[in-house]
Amino acid sequence: MNLDTSKILGGIGAILLFIGTIPSIQYVWILGIVGVILILAALHGLDTIYGSQGIFSNALYGVITGVIGIIVTIGVTIVAILANLSSIRDFMYVLFPTWDGDWASLSGLTPTTANINPSDIIPLIAGVIVAIIVIVVVVWIFAIVATFFVKRSLKKVSEKSNVGLFGTAGLLLFIGAILIIAFGFGLLLMWIAVLLLAIAFFTIKSPTQPISSAVPPPP
Repeated sequence: MNLDTSKILGGIGAILLFIGTIPSIQYVWILGIVGVILILAALHGLDTIYGSQGIFSNALYGVITGVIGIIVTIGVTIVAILANLSSIRDFMYVLFPTWDGDWASLSGLTPTTANINPSDIIPLIAGVIVAIIVIVVVVWIFAIVATFFVKRSLKKVSEKSNVGLFGTAGLLLFIGAILIIAFGFGLLLMWIAVLLLAIAFFTIKSPTQPISSAVPPPP
């Protein structure tokens, strides 16, 4: 893979990843996955071109960490739901006194709020809050670790290509991951970082060979 191909793959991949993080578009996350694959392919090419071991491997470690984080988050979410299932069921019996325990039958019932006491709601709310905190912490930790590896990869690209935007994008990704818990401000930084990454890829210049100005010695 030559430098121009890596530039195009990386730039297009970053743009797809940028678009793939827009939550209002249905199934747009598929573009994000394609974008990550293209970026990895581009970084693999740059790793070979620059002869710098660590560009691709660090990026790959970051992606693998992110995938593991998604799997763990799904698992923790399922465990949290199961752990609070009894509280949810007890609350449903209070809210729907005639409920027979079949979840499918809830759609035909009318809720009754007159019998609800704070003691009926507190266990459910407490369980939900604890579950949310645990899920957020898991996402936060894996995001920090994943972006740390990506930052290392992009820093190496920045050093080899002399394009400082790679280092800036990597740093913003890492800071954004740290600030995820700051009311989503970190997600905005990470979104901007992906846009900068696209610009960085398209900014890479091919190395030029210097023209020799040496004058042949006189006879």
